[in-house]
Amino acid sequence: MRIAVAAIALTFALPVLAEELPQRKPGLWESKSIGADGETVAKQCVGEGTDQAAMGAISGKACTKNVVTKTGDGYAIETECAIGQIKAAGKGIITGDFASALRTETTTTLTGAPGQTSPMERKTVIEAKRLGDCEAGQKPGDIILPDGKVIPMPTAPN
Repeated sequence: MRIAVAAIALTFALPVLAEELPQRKPGLWESKSIGADGETVAKQCVGEGTDQAAMGAISGKACTKNVVTKTGDGYAIETECAIGQIKAAGKGIITGDFASALRTETTTTLTGAPGQTSPMERKTVIEAKRLGDCEAGQKPGDIILPDGKVIPMPTAPN
């Protein structure tokens, strides 16, 4: 379950790897993540600063590399992170207007997971669209799962 929650949180944080990236327009965003494990759909209430806060909470001191490069039609990203013995190196492309839609294509290589004998490569496509304003009772950062369960945005480690 923790891995699924982390994956969902990363889904929303991917478009916010550095200050150079535009921030998503505040409101309710729906993201569809498509990968080898199937498809996951979730929503997030985005407010001013939500994207920066999410990235700080997720990467914290765990990431030694967060490179963002402006391209002709979007942004190229490159990351290297480690949590304990598990290491993740990723590359991706982000396109979209950050006001109504985004598309992120990433390839991540994981090493060091318990029971893992060789590097595991994961390719993911995330399609996100702004649905409108956040609904009553939703707070910026809230992630809303398909079953209605709400996961508050993680806070940055101390």
